[in-house]
Amino acid sequence: MSDRFSFSKPKWNIVQDKKVWETPIFSLHQIELFPDKKKKAVHFYRLAAPEWINVIALTPNNDILLVEQYRVGVDETTLEIPGGMVDAHEEPLMAARRELLEETGFRSDHWVKLGETSANPAIQTNFTHLYLAKDCHKIQEPENDGNEDIKVHIMPLNRFLELVKNGTIHHAIVLAAVAHYLLSEDSGSKNISR
Repeated sequence: MSDRFSFSKPKWNIVQDKKVWETPIFSLHQIELFPDKKKKAVHFYRLAAPEWINVIALTPNNDILLVEQYRVGVDETTLEIPGGMVDAHEEPLMAARRELLEETGFRSDHWVKLGETSANPAIQTNFTHLYLAKDCHKIQEPENDGNEDIKVHIMPLNRFLELVKNGTIHHAIVLAAVAHYLLSEDSGSKNISR
């Protein structure tokens, strides 16, 4: 039995893709499409954004590195795993290494790709690449950019999972990374008490 799903609905035909707004982190596009078996075009809007990365970063003691920072979208401070945008002409793994070092001051030589998740396929074009960084060790102080004010936290993995379960950690892409991690062979999830 194959582990792949066989999709039966065809893609819709894009007739026009018009950029209507540009920002430093995304652009808004008006898309005209012909849905399958329809005779009339329909209009949608989508956000074109760069690829993102998120890292489940574990120390040799199996503690997880977390970043606390204010998020303007929800107007509150959140607790998340390290992550960020993939720069132009940068491979996702290189972005993951860079973001981990910049946000936490930690580095790892042991990386595992956990998977990819679409940020919001209804309106966004990008995917988030999810990584596990094992045996992370601190080599420098964090180097936050001008728009970041990050506090690094190190906590036992079980405590982190409790914070996911009780809703303290609610960032959807972080939750996707947790799911990929727990389903991976690298999680040792049989040994994680929930």
